Amino acid sequence: MFYGREKELKKLNQMYGSDKFEFAVFYGRRRVGKTTLIREFCKGKNAIYFVAREASGEVNLQNFSADVFGAKDKDKSGNSYFPDWEKAFEYIYNISIQERTILVIDEYPYLAGSYRPISSIIQAHIDMGLKDSKLFLILCGSSMSFMEYQVLGYKSPLYGRRTAQFRVRPFTYFQSLPFFGGFNNEDKAVLYGITGGIPEYLSKINANISLKENIISLYLSDSGALYEEPTNLIKQELREPATYNGIIDAIASGASRLNEIATKNGIESNKCAKYLTSLMSLGIVKKEIPITETISKKSIYLLEDQMFRFWYRFVFPNMSLIASDLGEEVYVSKIEPQLSTFMGLAFEDICKQYMYENIKSAPFFFGNIGRWWGNNPKQKRQEEIDLMAFEGENALFGECKWTNALVDIDVLNDILEQSKLFHYKNNYFYLFAKSGFTQQCVKRAKELGSVTLLCFEEMQTVKQKIII
Repeated sequence: MFYGREKELKKLNQMYGSDKFEFAVFYGRRRVGKTTLIREFCKGKNAIYFVAREASGEVNLQNFSADVFGAKDKDKSGNSYFPDWEKAFEYIYNISIQERTILVIDEYPYLAGSYRPISSIIQAHIDMGLKDSKLFLILCGSSMSFMEYQVLGYKSPLYGRRTAQFRVRPFTYFQSLPFFGGFNNEDKAVLYGITGGIPEYLSKINANISLKENIISLYLSDSGALYEEPTNLIKQELREPATYNGIIDAIASGASRLNEIATKNGIESNKCAKYLTSLMSLGIVKKEIPITETISKKSIYLLEDQMFRFWYRFVFPNMSLIASDLGEEVYVSKIEPQLSTFMGLAFEDICKQYMYENIKSAPFFFGNIGRWWGNNPKQKRQEEIDLMAFEGENALFGECKWTNALVDIDVLNDILEQSKLFHYKNNYFYLFAKSGFTQQCVKRAKELGSVTLLCFEEMQTVKQKIII
């Protein structure tokens, strides 16, 4: 069963229907569903699918030959090999000049690492003939920095040749809903928070057991599907896994400034910055600055990957207990009491997604929405705003509260005061609450007229189309 990615499939099928040369680049973190999406697109079509390995150039060429002949000339499959990549692409040209052919090279960074001239060879063949063929070329990779700089970047031999690019992102909360079955809304949010909307992880949710049982089964058992997932990904993608573990652990524990993260790991700030850049290239860490600024010394680092946030906060420090078959005890004593606090940032993400989904009904059209933090000179204290957007003379301020208590008027009063730090003509306010609002808060919001109150149950009305 295939869910979502409707927009991407529509675009791919439009490109396929052009019957002329197309070149699409796919990238995104591992497990996000790139391969599943491409294979879904290829169903029923004339396609050659090759997955590069961490192997020598010769081994990759042999495997490529086997996949090409297996799809196009089974008599040669298993006993014929291209002598070199030049001949391989001459063959691809000869078959694609006659008929529509899809060629997928998955894990392209592995191929480029094993045979460095490959990008130049593909570029030369595109320019010399493939651009006039019916080939639909797809290059796919999980290393975002490699794909962005070595394939899409202006210094790449392939620069300017692609006809489309797809950064495949995790599902939003609303796109993830089909995976949650009959769970209640609060449990759905938590399931999203612990998987980060990664399709591979969402697919492992068992709708026939409770939230607690899912967490224990997936994370708190040494045989669990996600018990060692982050460390396995780190080992697969990066050298010095112990150093990266330390950096991620520091961020998960609350360190957000470069010097804090470096100090906790006993490394120099400039060296730590390089490690952080590698983690950002994999979509694990993100660097944020206040939404109103373009260049700032206030930059902080957060874990972009929600599953990593959960794992490093609750699994990593308790692995000895989990290995001793005490997963349920870890859940009861370590996770359950802190789950609401953990969900704070995840709920902010869900609220942000909600605003984008409903942007047409927002008080004004905004290009970006994010967090703001800075100094309040009058009160001589630091302020934080969960969500802020602005355009021209209009500004939107949002506060997100994942708590069982009803949101009271003090939260509304605080955000009204924070808005005075800025000088926009028209201010609009959004309060998001897990449980709802007090009567006093509702009354004041009605009096102001520029305040929207949304409880989590009301936010479920966002509709997502599903492809099955």
